[in-house]
Amino acid sequence: MAETTVESTVQTAGQSAGQAAGEGPAREAAVAAEVPALKSTPLHGAHVALGARMVPFAGYEMPVQYPTGILAEHLHTRASAGIFDVSHMGQAFLMGSDHATTARALESLVPADILNLAPGRQRYTQLLNEEGGILDDLMVTRPSEEAEDGVLMLIVNAACKDRDFAHIEARLPQGVRLMRADHRALVALQGPKSAEVLARHGEGVAEMPFMSARTTHFDGLACHVSRSGYTGEDGYEISIKSAHAVAIWSALLRDGAVKPIGLGARDSLRLEAGLCLYGHDIDATTSPVEAALTWSVQKRRREEGGFPGAQRLQRELAEAPARKRVGILPDGKAPAREGTEIQAKDGRKIGTVTSGGFGPTLGGPLAMGYVETSFAAIGTEIDLLVRGKPLPAKVASMPFVPNRYFRPPTGAT
Repeated sequence: MAETTVESTVQTAGQSAGQAAGEGPAREAAVAAEVPALKSTPLHGAHVALGARMVPFAGYEMPVQYPTGILAEHLHTRASAGIFDVSHMGQAFLMGSDHATTARALESLVPADILNLAPGRQRYTQLLNEEGGILDDLMVTRPSEEAEDGVLMLIVNAACKDRDFAHIEARLPQGVRLMRADHRALVALQGPKSAEVLARHGEGVAEMPFMSARTTHFDGLACHVSRSGYTGEDGYEISIKSAHAVAIWSALLRDGAVKPIGLGARDSLRLEAGLCLYGHDIDATTSPVEAALTWSVQKRRREEGGFPGAQRLQRELAEAPARKRVGILPDGKAPAREGTEIQAKDGRKIGTVTSGGFGPTLGGPLAMGYVETSFAAIGTEIDLLVRGKPLPAKVASMPFVPNRYFRPPTGAT
């Protein structure tokens, strides 16, 4: 669900406007006039105090890296535990008279099976347009408490949240309403030591399986915790009132196993995990089938439909789409960035890279992109047109680095 690449975060929002205006005071005035004021999360001051490099990101001023750098942050998350500020994401509650009512309302907008989502469980899905394209991807959680029957918690991408919430509200039936939770912050704790770290502050979190959620307390402060994240590692996302964000952030950083992680490492971690970036790997033109997200559309929804673009999804499942998202491993050390042309060995264009870079854990370049379906088989030899020169590569399985989500044996929780 992350929303932009490292390359785009480090560009200033007013760069093009400044170039057009020229140098000096006139340039500065033009930039100030054209660049909207950036928002900040409740943890902005904490990032600045830690020496973070702050950049524009989805309308917010966010940390792209801390003094140790992106590489060290990436490797620390893989080895121990990293803490991320994701408070810019959009949180909201969808509320109806009972679960069935609320679930059916949401199912009219997304292809996932929400009706059969169990209490205390979370599900990844997508908001679709009438053509079956992805307007955004989101997480949906059904609270575990019986008193919360009829409530679904939604988390959407920051850059899309205003549009997403307006889209949802405009299509809700009578008796179901959306309540934005702009008063809440969101912190992610990711890495193999996350469970032991968080267990020192909250009850019952160590036993939670992947994609489960519960209401608990962090050092006495009420919070909502899900065992999820966007790094491929075991970890948690902690939703709390904004007033408590600094206390929780600071308490976690006092643990020697935890280091702060910026957007740069968040991007390289999710790329190694083979996870989509909205606006890059998925957008309003791509369907869940093309994007290799069919696993997120449960059998009942595939068969019954009843969501926007269902006919396209069913057709692509039956006949195969014209293109597919694939993993790519370039030969050598040269990375293939977003927009790189993918070619067949005869020089014909067959696709485009949507995300690419260097994988610190993998120890080499990696990418993902869309290719014609006939070239999507694992091991297919292709070329990447980098600086006008075709460089050899192969279609590869994803994730590039094995995921380490916590899934206890059946019956253990």
